[in-house]
Amino acid sequence: MAKRKKKKTPKKGNKFTALIIVLVAGIIISRFITPVTADGNAHYSRDLCVPRFVDGTEHQIVKHDGYTLSYNNDTRNADWVGYELTGEEVQGVVERGENFEPDPLVRGPQACDSDYKKSGWDRGHLAPAADMKWSKKAMDESFYLSNVSPQDKQLNRGTWKKLEELCRDKAELYGRVIIIAGPLFYDKKPRYIGENRVRVPDAFFKVLLSDYRGKHRTIGFLFDNKGGKSKLKEHATTVDRVEELTGLDFFAQLPDSIETGAEASYSAAFWGI
Repeated sequence: MAKRKKKKTPKKGNKFTALIIVLVAGIIISRFITPVTADGNAHYSRDLCVPRFVDGTEHQIVKHDGYTLSYNNDTRNADWVGYELTGEEVQGVVERGENFEPDPLVRGPQACDSDYKKSGWDRGHLAPAADMKWSKKAMDESFYLSNVSPQDKQLNRGTWKKLEELCRDKAELYGRVIIIAGPLFYDKKPRYIGENRVRVPDAFFKVLLSDYRGKHRTIGFLFDNKGGKSKLKEHATTVDRVEELTGLDFFAQLPDSIETGAEASYSAAFWGI
């Protein structure tokens, strides 16, 4: 009678190796595949709200509950402030704060509220307080002066405010919007306010991203830091154009095939301008 061959028993080492391979594969897949919610919007990590300087410049990255920012001690302004705004957050009921104060997480020199008093400039929010009504802590942190820049009164209370309202409308309509805003400095004769020499921006930018129903759409806005009546469409531009002026790479975490196409144009109809 022929002897039956014994089945080979897998070695423990082989089982362990297979487990490691499965885990590594899972990590790689989760890194490049973005889960999608029932409303057609993708869940992104907070990193999508964090642009990076093309030339590798690094400043302080400060993370708060409602937003992330890059702080520049030289200008006493943020380089940018980024956050995700959802339709649910827009429905928040937390009352508006009122106490502007230095950011406890910022290292080195920064602005104080006294720098703005009698300066002729508004304390212009980059991440507006009205977008932080979903949390008392987020509301309080929106009044840190790291989230504020000297802004022309007419701009702050006019067209800039209209853009903030547009962002909330679109967050409700499309489920979520990624928002990144900041100051621009290009005047050879810089202006400063206060004892802490807070530099006055020459202009401001804001870029938006929506992934409504799986299609990525972006738009950029540019505003000179001065008064005057204008419509939002007069300030609209592509994200590519804002990148040229800021030296920032927005939404770099998206696959290049998506990022390149989305940032090269914008739909005025989609954004309602």
